Amino acid sequence: MKGELLKRLFRAIASNDQEAIDKLTYLVIEDERKKGHTVLANQLENITRTTQSNDSIDSSGDKSRKNGLSPSSNVETLSVLPTSKKLNTPLVTFIPREKLRHQMILPLSVEKRFQRIEKEYAARDRLAHHGLRYRQKILLFGVPGCGKTMGAERLAWNTGLSFLKVRFDAMVSSYLGETASNLRSVFDLAAQNSYLLFFDECDSIAKSREDMQEVGEIKRVVNTFLQMLDEYESYSGLLVAATNLNKSLDTALWRRFDDVIEVPIPGKKELESIVRQTLSAIEVGSINWQLIIQQMEGFSAAQAVRVAQDAAKRAILDREELVIQEHLEEAIKEIKVS
Repeated sequence: MKGELLKRLFRAIASNDQEAIDKLTYLVIEDERKKGHTVLANQLENITRTTQSNDSIDSSGDKSRKNGLSPSSNVETLSVLPTSKKLNTPLVTFIPREKLRHQMILPLSVEKRFQRIEKEYAARDRLAHHGLRYRQKILLFGVPGCGKTMGAERLAWNTGLSFLKVRFDAMVSSYLGETASNLRSVFDLAAQNSYLLFFDECDSIAKSREDMQEVGEIKRVVNTFLQMLDEYESYSGLLVAATNLNKSLDTALWRRFDDVIEVPIPGKKELESIVRQTLSAIEVGSINWQLIIQQMEGFSAAQAVRVAQDAAKRAILDREELVIQEHLEEAIKEIKVS
Protein backbone atom coordinates (compact mmCIF):
# COMPACT_ATOMS: atom_id res chain seq x y z
CA MET A 1 0.00 0.00 0.00
CA LYS A 2 1.26 3.50 -0.80
CA GLY A 3 2.40 5.49 2.22
CA GLU A 4 0.26 8.54 1.44
CA LEU A 5 -2.87 6.39 1.13
CA LEU A 6 -2.07 4.74 4.44
CA LYS A 7 -1.71 8.13 6.18
CA ARG A 8 -5.02 9.35 4.75
CA LEU A 9 -6.75 6.20 5.98
CA PHE A 10 -5.41 6.62 9.53
CA ARG A 11 -6.42 10.30 9.57
CA ALA A 12 -9.95 9.32 8.54
CA ILE A 13 -10.09 6.68 11.30
CA ALA A 14 -8.78 9.17 13.88
CA SER A 15 -11.42 11.74 12.91
CA ASN A 16 -14.15 9.06 12.67
CA ASP A 17 -14.99 10.23 9.14
CA GLN A 18 -16.99 7.22 7.96
CA GLU A 19 -17.45 8.48 4.40
CA ALA A 20 -13.70 9.00 3.98
CA ILE A 21 -12.99 5.60 5.56
CA ASP A 22 -15.31 3.90 3.06
CA LYS A 23 -13.66 5.65 0.12
CA LEU A 24 -10.13 4.94 1.30
CA THR A 25 -10.77 1.28 2.10
CA TYR A 26 -12.17 0.93 -1.41
CA LEU A 27 -8.98 2.50 -2.82
CA VAL A 28 -6.86 0.09 -0.77
CA ILE A 29 -8.83 -2.88 -2.11
CA GLU A 30 -8.56 -1.67 -5.69
CA ASP A 31 -4.82 -1.02 -5.25
CA GLU A 32 -4.31 -4.63 -4.16
CA ARG A 33 -6.50 -5.89 -6.99
CA LYS A 34 -4.49 -3.94 -9.57
CA LYS A 35 -1.33 -5.58 -8.22
CA GLY A 36 -2.88 -8.96 -8.98
CA HIS A 37 -3.56 -9.76 -5.30
CA THR A 38 -7.14 -10.85 -6.05
CA VAL A 39 -7.57 -13.20 -3.08
CA LEU A 40 -6.38 -10.55 -0.62
CA ALA A 41 -8.59 -7.91 -2.26
CA ASN A 42 -11.63 -10.16 -1.97
CA GLN A 43 -10.84 -10.89 1.69
CA LEU A 44 -10.51 -7.18 2.47
CA GLU A 45 -13.78 -6.49 0.64
CA ASN A 46 -15.58 -9.15 2.67
CA ILE A 47 -14.18 -7.69 5.91
CA THR A 48 -15.49 -4.22 5.08
CA ARG A 49 -18.91 -5.62 4.27
CA THR A 50 -19.27 -7.66 7.45
CA THR A 51 -18.03 -4.89 9.76
CA GLN A 52 -20.30 -2.14 8.46
CA SER A 53 -22.73 -1.06 11.14
CA ASN A 54 -26.47 -0.89 10.54
CA ASP A 55 -26.32 2.89 10.87
CA SER A 56 -23.79 3.27 8.07
CA ILE A 57 -25.85 0.98 5.83
CA ASP A 58 -28.99 2.98 6.54
CA SER A 59 -27.28 6.31 5.88
CA SER A 60 -26.00 5.19 2.50
CA GLY A 61 -29.12 3.25 1.55
CA ASP A 62 -30.97 6.17 -0.07
CA LYS A 63 -28.02 7.04 -2.26
CA SER A 64 -27.50 3.42 -3.26
CA ARG A 65 -31.13 2.88 -4.13
CA LYS A 66 -31.14 5.98 -6.34
CA ASN A 67 -28.41 4.33 -8.38
CA GLY A 68 -30.29 1.02 -8.52
CA LEU A 69 -27.62 -0.65 -6.38
CA SER A 70 -27.37 -2.74 -3.24
CA PRO A 71 -26.58 -0.70 -0.08
CA SER A 72 -24.37 -3.53 1.26
CA SER A 73 -21.47 -2.93 -1.10
CA ASN A 74 -18.82 -0.20 -1.07
CA VAL A 75 -18.24 -0.08 -4.82
CA GLU A 76 -21.64 1.18 -5.82
CA THR A 77 -21.77 3.97 -3.22
CA LEU A 78 -18.67 5.57 -4.72
CA SER A 79 -19.75 5.83 -8.35
CA VAL A 80 -22.75 7.55 -9.86
CA LEU A 81 -23.96 5.37 -12.69
CA PRO A 82 -24.66 7.00 -16.05
CA THR A 83 -28.32 7.53 -16.87
CA SER A 84 -30.36 8.04 -20.00
CA LYS A 85 -30.80 11.78 -20.50
CA LYS A 86 -34.36 11.49 -21.80
CA LEU A 87 -35.67 8.76 -19.47
CA ASN A 88 -33.35 9.44 -16.51
CA THR A 89 -32.94 5.68 -15.94
CA PRO A 90 -29.63 3.88 -15.23
CA LEU A 91 -27.83 2.60 -18.33
CA VAL A 92 -26.22 -0.23 -16.38
CA THR A 93 -27.25 -2.51 -13.54
CA PHE A 94 -24.87 -3.54 -10.77
CA ILE A 95 -24.98 -7.26 -9.90
CA PRO A 96 -23.71 -7.91 -6.33
CA ARG A 97 -20.89 -10.42 -6.03
CA GLU A 98 -22.94 -12.80 -3.89
CA LYS A 99 -25.45 -13.15 -6.72
CA LEU A 100 -22.90 -14.04 -9.41
CA ARG A 101 -23.20 -17.58 -10.77
CA HIS A 102 -19.74 -18.95 -11.31
CA GLN A 103 -19.77 -22.75 -11.13
CA MET A 104 -19.81 -23.67 -14.80
CA ILE A 105 -19.45 -27.11 -16.33
CA LEU A 106 -17.86 -26.84 -19.76
CA PRO A 107 -16.06 -29.09 -22.22
CA LEU A 108 -12.35 -29.12 -21.36
CA SER A 109 -11.34 -27.19 -24.49
CA VAL A 110 -13.75 -24.35 -23.67
CA GLU A 111 -12.87 -24.42 -19.96
CA LYS A 112 -9.21 -23.90 -20.84
CA ARG A 113 -10.05 -20.79 -22.86
CA PHE A 114 -11.92 -19.26 -19.93
CA GLN A 115 -9.03 -20.14 -17.62
CA ARG A 116 -6.58 -18.48 -20.01
CA ILE A 117 -8.51 -15.20 -19.79
CA GLU A 118 -8.50 -15.40 -15.99
CA LYS A 119 -4.79 -16.26 -15.81
CA GLU A 120 -3.87 -13.40 -18.14
CA TYR A 121 -5.90 -11.00 -16.00
CA ALA A 122 -4.13 -12.14 -12.83
CA ALA A 123 -0.75 -11.71 -14.56
CA ARG A 124 -1.59 -8.42 -16.31
CA ASP A 125 1.24 -6.51 -14.59
CA ARG A 126 3.86 -9.06 -15.65
CA LEU A 127 2.47 -9.07 -19.19
CA ALA A 128 2.54 -5.26 -19.31
CA HIS A 129 6.18 -5.32 -18.19
CA HIS A 130 6.96 -7.16 -21.42
CA GLY A 131 4.79 -4.90 -23.57
CA LEU A 132 1.91 -7.36 -23.75
CA ARG A 133 -1.75 -6.73 -22.96
CA TYR A 134 -4.09 -9.23 -21.34
CA ARG A 135 -7.29 -10.23 -23.15
CA GLN A 136 -9.67 -7.37 -22.38
CA LYS A 137 -12.52 -7.72 -24.88
CA ILE A 138 -14.33 -11.06 -25.04
CA LEU A 139 -17.21 -12.13 -27.28
CA LEU A 140 -19.31 -15.14 -26.26
CA PHE A 141 -21.79 -16.67 -28.68
CA GLY A 142 -24.06 -19.70 -28.75
CA VAL A 143 -27.66 -20.85 -28.65
CA PRO A 144 -30.05 -19.50 -25.98
CA GLY A 145 -29.50 -21.05 -22.55
CA CYS A 146 -26.00 -22.35 -23.25
CA GLY A 147 -24.43 -20.31 -20.44
CA LYS A 148 -23.11 -17.08 -22.00
CA THR A 149 -24.35 -14.84 -19.19
CA MET A 150 -23.05 -17.28 -16.60
CA GLY A 151 -19.72 -17.22 -18.43
CA ALA A 152 -19.52 -13.46 -17.99
CA GLU A 153 -20.48 -13.75 -14.31
CA ARG A 154 -17.88 -16.47 -13.82
CA LEU A 155 -15.18 -14.19 -15.27
CA ALA A 156 -16.24 -11.41 -12.89
CA TRP A 157 -16.15 -13.80 -9.93
CA ASN A 158 -12.73 -15.25 -10.70
CA THR A 159 -11.13 -11.86 -11.45
CA GLY A 160 -12.78 -10.08 -8.51
CA LEU A 161 -14.25 -7.40 -10.79
CA SER A 162 -17.52 -5.62 -10.09
CA PHE A 163 -20.18 -6.78 -12.57
CA LEU A 164 -22.09 -4.16 -14.55
CA LYS A 165 -24.74 -5.26 -17.04
CA VAL A 166 -25.75 -2.83 -19.78
CA ARG A 167 -29.48 -2.14 -19.88
CA PHE A 168 -30.50 -2.00 -23.52
CA ASP A 169 -34.05 -0.98 -22.58
CA ALA A 170 -32.53 2.30 -21.37
CA MET A 171 -29.63 2.39 -23.85
CA VAL A 172 -31.56 2.27 -27.12
CA SER A 173 -33.52 5.44 -27.72
CA SER A 174 -35.84 6.64 -30.47
CA TYR A 175 -34.25 10.08 -30.25
CA LEU A 176 -31.68 10.87 -32.91
CA GLY A 177 -28.15 10.48 -31.54
CA GLU A 178 -29.32 9.52 -28.03
CA THR A 179 -28.28 5.86 -28.29
CA ALA A 180 -24.76 6.77 -29.43
CA SER A 181 -24.50 9.27 -26.56
CA ASN A 182 -25.61 6.63 -24.09
CA LEU A 183 -22.97 4.26 -25.44
CA ARG A 184 -20.23 6.83 -24.90
CA SER A 185 -21.36 7.36 -21.29
CA VAL A 186 -21.14 3.64 -20.58
CA PHE A 187 -17.71 3.26 -22.17
CA ASP A 188 -16.44 6.32 -20.28
CA LEU A 189 -17.56 4.68 -17.04
CA ALA A 190 -15.82 1.41 -17.94
CA ALA A 191 -12.58 3.17 -18.88
CA GLN A 192 -12.35 4.99 -15.56
CA ASN A 193 -13.05 2.07 -13.21
CA SER A 194 -12.23 -1.60 -12.65
CA TYR A 195 -15.41 -3.22 -13.90
CA LEU A 196 -16.51 -6.16 -15.97
CA LEU A 197 -18.88 -4.47 -18.40
CA PHE A 198 -21.35 -6.95 -19.88
CA PHE A 199 -23.23 -6.38 -23.14
CA ASP A 200 -25.86 -9.13 -23.27
CA GLU A 201 -27.58 -9.65 -26.64
CA CYS A 202 -25.17 -7.16 -28.19
CA ASP A 203 -26.67 -7.84 -31.63
CA SER A 204 -29.25 -5.16 -30.79
CA ILE A 205 -26.56 -2.51 -31.35
CA ALA A 206 -24.19 -4.46 -33.60
CA LYS A 207 -26.35 -5.70 -36.47
CA SER A 208 -24.83 -5.93 -39.91
CA ARG A 209 -24.74 -2.56 -41.68
CA GLU A 210 -25.38 -4.41 -44.93
CA ASP A 211 -28.91 -5.28 -43.80
CA MET A 212 -31.10 -3.18 -46.09
CA GLN A 213 -34.01 -3.32 -43.62
CA GLU A 214 -32.12 -1.34 -41.00
CA VAL A 215 -32.50 2.42 -40.86
CA GLY A 216 -29.65 4.91 -40.93
CA GLU A 217 -29.78 5.56 -37.19
CA ILE A 218 -29.02 1.90 -36.37
CA LYS A 219 -26.07 1.97 -38.76
CA ARG A 220 -24.72 5.06 -36.99
CA VAL A 221 -25.07 3.26 -33.66
CA VAL A 222 -23.09 0.29 -35.02
CA ASN A 223 -20.36 2.67 -36.21
CA THR A 224 -20.23 4.25 -32.76
CA PHE A 225 -20.07 0.84 -31.06
CA LEU A 226 -17.21 -0.27 -33.29
CA GLN A 227 -15.35 2.96 -32.59
CA MET A 228 -15.86 2.60 -28.83
CA LEU A 229 -14.56 -0.98 -28.96
CA ASP A 230 -11.46 0.21 -30.84
CA GLU A 231 -10.80 2.90 -28.26
CA TYR A 232 -11.58 0.80 -25.19
CA GLU A 233 -8.47 0.17 -23.15
CA SER A 234 -8.51 -0.54 -19.45
CA TYR A 235 -5.69 -1.15 -17.00
CA SER A 236 -7.76 -3.51 -14.89
CA GLY A 237 -11.18 -4.09 -16.46
CA LEU A 238 -12.91 -6.47 -18.85
CA LEU A 239 -15.54 -6.03 -21.52
CA VAL A 240 -17.68 -9.06 -22.35
CA ALA A 241 -20.35 -9.20 -25.06
CA ALA A 242 -22.76 -12.05 -25.76
CA THR A 243 -25.13 -12.92 -28.59
CA ASN A 244 -27.40 -15.68 -29.83
CA LEU A 245 -27.50 -14.22 -33.32
CA ASN A 246 -23.86 -14.39 -34.33
CA LYS A 247 -24.79 -14.57 -38.04
CA SER A 248 -26.54 -11.20 -37.75
CA LEU A 249 -23.52 -9.38 -36.33
CA ASP A 250 -21.62 -6.89 -38.41
CA THR A 251 -18.56 -8.61 -39.87
CA ALA A 252 -16.29 -5.82 -38.63
CA LEU A 253 -17.26 -6.59 -35.04
CA TRP A 254 -15.44 -9.91 -34.75
CA ARG A 255 -11.92 -8.58 -35.12
CA ARG A 256 -12.53 -5.95 -32.42
CA PHE A 257 -12.40 -8.65 -29.75
CA ASP A 258 -9.30 -10.21 -28.22
CA ASP A 259 -11.03 -13.56 -27.90
CA VAL A 260 -14.20 -15.06 -29.41
CA ILE A 261 -15.57 -18.13 -27.66
CA GLU A 262 -18.47 -20.32 -28.68
CA VAL A 263 -20.26 -21.63 -25.60
CA PRO A 264 -21.67 -24.97 -26.79
CA ILE A 265 -24.70 -26.88 -25.59
CA PRO A 266 -23.56 -29.50 -23.05
CA GLY A 267 -22.73 -33.04 -24.08
CA LYS A 268 -23.84 -36.15 -22.19
CA LYS A 269 -21.03 -35.88 -19.64
CA GLU A 270 -21.69 -32.19 -19.00
CA LEU A 271 -25.48 -32.72 -18.73
CA GLU A 272 -25.06 -35.34 -16.03
CA SER A 273 -22.59 -33.17 -14.12
CA ILE A 274 -24.95 -30.15 -14.28
CA VAL A 275 -27.92 -32.15 -12.98
CA ARG A 276 -25.88 -33.81 -10.23
CA GLN A 277 -24.38 -30.49 -9.16
CA THR A 278 -27.78 -28.78 -9.05
CA LEU A 279 -29.15 -31.62 -6.91
CA SER A 280 -26.20 -31.58 -4.50
CA ALA A 281 -28.26 -29.97 -1.72
CA ILE A 282 -30.90 -32.72 -1.66
CA GLU A 283 -30.76 -36.49 -1.29
CA VAL A 284 -30.92 -38.45 -4.55
CA GLY A 285 -32.13 -42.03 -4.82
CA SER A 286 -31.17 -44.73 -7.30
CA ILE A 287 -31.14 -43.09 -10.75
CA ASN A 288 -30.56 -44.65 -14.16
CA TRP A 289 -28.39 -41.77 -15.32
CA GLN A 290 -27.80 -43.22 -18.76
CA LEU A 291 -31.53 -43.24 -19.45
CA ILE A 292 -32.07 -39.78 -17.98
CA ILE A 293 -29.28 -38.21 -20.02
CA GLN A 294 -30.50 -39.97 -23.15
CA GLN A 295 -33.91 -38.34 -22.65
CA MET A 296 -32.21 -34.94 -22.23
CA GLU A 297 -30.29 -35.09 -25.51
CA GLY A 298 -30.03 -31.61 -27.05
CA PHE A 299 -30.94 -29.80 -23.82
CA SER A 300 -29.16 -26.55 -23.04
CA ALA A 301 -27.37 -25.94 -19.74
CA ALA A 302 -30.28 -23.79 -18.56
CA GLN A 303 -32.75 -26.58 -19.36
CA ALA A 304 -30.60 -29.10 -17.48
CA VAL A 305 -30.61 -26.87 -14.41
CA ARG A 306 -34.37 -26.49 -14.70
CA VAL A 307 -34.84 -30.29 -14.87
CA ALA A 308 -32.90 -30.73 -11.65
CA GLN A 309 -34.65 -27.86 -9.86
CA ASP A 310 -38.12 -29.04 -10.91
CA ALA A 311 -37.32 -32.60 -9.80
CA ALA A 312 -36.13 -31.31 -6.41
CA LYS A 313 -39.33 -29.29 -5.99
CA ARG A 314 -41.44 -32.35 -6.80
CA ALA A 315 -39.56 -34.37 -4.20
CA ILE A 316 -40.07 -31.71 -1.53
CA LEU A 317 -43.76 -31.19 -2.34
CA ASP A 318 -44.31 -34.97 -2.25
CA ARG A 319 -42.78 -34.82 1.25
CA GLU A 320 -40.28 -37.44 0.23
CA GLU A 321 -37.18 -35.21 0.39
CA LEU A 322 -35.67 -37.73 -2.02
CA VAL A 323 -35.31 -37.23 -5.76
CA ILE A 324 -36.18 -40.39 -7.66
CA GLN A 325 -36.21 -41.43 -11.32
CA GLU A 326 -39.85 -40.49 -11.74
CA HIS A 327 -39.26 -36.90 -10.60
CA LEU A 328 -36.55 -36.36 -13.21
CA GLU A 329 -38.50 -38.00 -16.02
CA GLU A 330 -41.59 -35.88 -15.30
CA ALA A 331 -39.49 -32.72 -15.30
CA ILE A 332 -37.93 -33.70 -18.65
CA LYS A 333 -41.32 -34.39 -20.24
CA GLU A 334 -42.65 -31.04 -19.06
CA ILE A 335 -39.76 -29.15 -20.65
CA LYS A 336 -40.15 -31.06 -23.93
CA VAL A 337 -43.85 -30.22 -24.06
CA SER A 338 -43.26 -26.55 -23.34
